[in-house]
Amino acid sequence: MTNFPFGFGPGAGAGQPEDLGAAFQQLGKLLSWQGGPVNWDLATDLARQAVSASGDRSVSASDRRAVIDALRLAELWLDPATVFAASSTAAQAWSRAEWVEHTMTSWRALVDPVAGRVVESLANLIGSAQGPLGQLGLGQLGLAQPGPGEPGPGAPGPGEPGGLPPALQGIPGLPDLSALTGQMQQMMASMGGAMFGAQVGQALGGLAVEVMGSTDVGLPMGPPGTAALVPANVAAFGEGLGVPEDQVRLYLALREAAHHRLYAHVPWLRAHIVEAVAAYARGIMVDTSELEEAMGRIDPMNPEALQQALTGGLFEPQDTPEQKASLARLETALALVEGWVDEVVDAAATPHLPGAGALRETVRRQRATGGPAEQTFASLVGLELRPRRLREAAALWRAVLATRGVEGRDAVWAHPDLLPTASDLDDPEGFAAGGSAPLDLSGLDATTAPPEPDDPAAPLG
Repeated sequence: MTNFPFGFGPGAGAGQPEDLGAAFQQLGKLLSWQGGPVNWDLATDLARQAVSASGDRSVSASDRRAVIDALRLAELWLDPATVFAASSTAAQAWSRAEWVEHTMTSWRALVDPVAGRVVESLANLIGSAQGPLGQLGLGQLGLAQPGPGEPGPGAPGPGEPGGLPPALQGIPGLPDLSALTGQMQQMMASMGGAMFGAQVGQALGGLAVEVMGSTDVGLPMGPPGTAALVPANVAAFGEGLGVPEDQVRLYLALREAAHHRLYAHVPWLRAHIVEAVAAYARGIMVDTSELEEAMGRIDPMNPEALQQALTGGLFEPQDTPEQKASLARLETALALVEGWVDEVVDAAATPHLPGAGALRETVRRQRATGGPAEQTFASLVGLELRPRRLREAAALWRAVLATRGVEGRDAVWAHPDLLPTASDLDDPEGFAAGGSAPLDLSGLDATTAPPEPDDPAAPLG
């Protein structure tokens, strides 16, 4: 069921003045948001509501102990499989609501660049004198701007103060249209923030029901150095697999711990992925012709119709060659991360867990397709944090291991210039053979030492 953050839904407020008043009060609160391109207060509230509706339960003492023990054992099993030492400073078990709380800051760092570019484009278009709402403001004065190539009487000329023609300047009571334009831009920025906040909140609330830990999207999303699992989701993941629950928990703990080791010992990796997202955002182009056509059919004084338009794909950016290149870089980086984790965890789990093979295949399929909430999030911001080429990346790391050994494989992460490219994923044996000479690891500790612990609330990247 669709949530209407403005308080408007089918039949809302009809014949109920008190409800309508409350709805407008909520609308005023939403439009006063000035904390960035996404209303994160709204996103957090809606995510919590979605989690509550899912039947979230508190983490019991036994669940917490089981998770902590699994993460500690996972660290021991990983030691022979990688040269990267244990990195997590804390092991935690989270409820779904706690997952939302602990990861929200990191989601903000990922979503804001994309949302900011879209909201900026919309505010500039809709709030301008030539935009649909700008036309509405002029139309109230009988001064609607002519379209391109349509000169008409009453159109304000360049440099005319207030956007009014000379004959009307100075008349008491007439508004300064440049001031109105600024107000419209701010209004649309706030509305865009509310729309993104509503959709992000609903998507994250859905994700909270699907994820098993803090690293399910390919990078740690919780506080630095904190490995965590969500016991309720771990139990749901293992249903029907025919694998004992303790094995499921241990396998997922291995994946969680392996992600943390990699990111702790490759300090540039997090920024590398975040920059790929930011580069994608810089290339966003909004289809203004479609927007203008849609806005021409909307009554701006009808909040329900306006909200349905804004949540009906009107905000979706158009792909550009620059965006596609950025997405390719992001997908390759995520595939390399997931492929490395997949191989390292398999090496660590196989000697100890009889069900490791079945669990590996299940996780691979899930990461390749994503759940419903992940797909919703991808459609919202145009980003799929999914390793499409996980199997090819795993094959590449396996080939490098066979040629160079554990140290040589992990040394590839010493610098971004050493990483395989998308074309290397097509020829893993060629990449492995091309660097078969032993690599100098003398500077590895200096270049890949874990960063000093920082503020757990610090944003991602």
